[in-house]
Amino acid sequence: MKIGIIGSGLVGRVLGTAFLKEGHEVMLGTRNPGKAEVTKWKKENDGGQVGTFPDTAKFGDILVLAVNGSATEEAIRQAGIDQFNNKPVIDATNPIAAAPPVNGVLKFFTNLDESLMERIQRLIPRAKVVKAFNSVGNAYMYKPQFKDGKPTMFICGNDESAKRTVTDILSSFGWETEDMGKVEAARAIEPLCILWCIPGMLRNQWAHAFKLLKM
Repeated sequence: MKIGIIGSGLVGRVLGTAFLKEGHEVMLGTRNPGKAEVTKWKKENDGGQVGTFPDTAKFGDILVLAVNGSATEEAIRQAGIDQFNNKPVIDATNPIAAAPPVNGVLKFFTNLDESLMERIQRLIPRAKVVKAFNSVGNAYMYKPQFKDGKPTMFICGNDESAKRTVTDILSSFGWETEDMGKVEAARAIEPLCILWCIPGMLRNQWAHAFKLLKM
């Protein structure tokens, strides 16, 4: 598949490399194609392409939102809202506020009655948005190895076929997937980022992931 990644920060670059390793075509979308990190990524990832946000949105059969949460809606507008129509869109963003954590607890600019994913879905109503990759650090997004087995990635979204596509991707990336339902479930999934970060903020402990245990 052709994967267009909107965002060239660490998460975008890690996911771009992962998709390339799985045999997909990848374009990394950036506001500044000449910045050092992007140039380095392209050099180290044979076949990886770099483009503007509009170029990347047009390129991808599947799009990944991997920008800072507060910049997500503007990045979508820059890419072109119609470019997202009818495409699966993996939403890896979190609505982290520009404020310091309190006792290790990050602040969000959303609330428990509205997620960033819901705002995104309203902005691109014809896109098939699926929440994923927001509840773990970038070091464990691809082929995570934990002694207790595969970790769980929680996803949600309104389109069932898009969620099946994302589940297949997650399986190839070494995850088990739990579908939490429609877009409103992002109100619960996005705060998992806060929970995941607390041990790191308090004790510099970042090597962990979530696992759903079932009878």
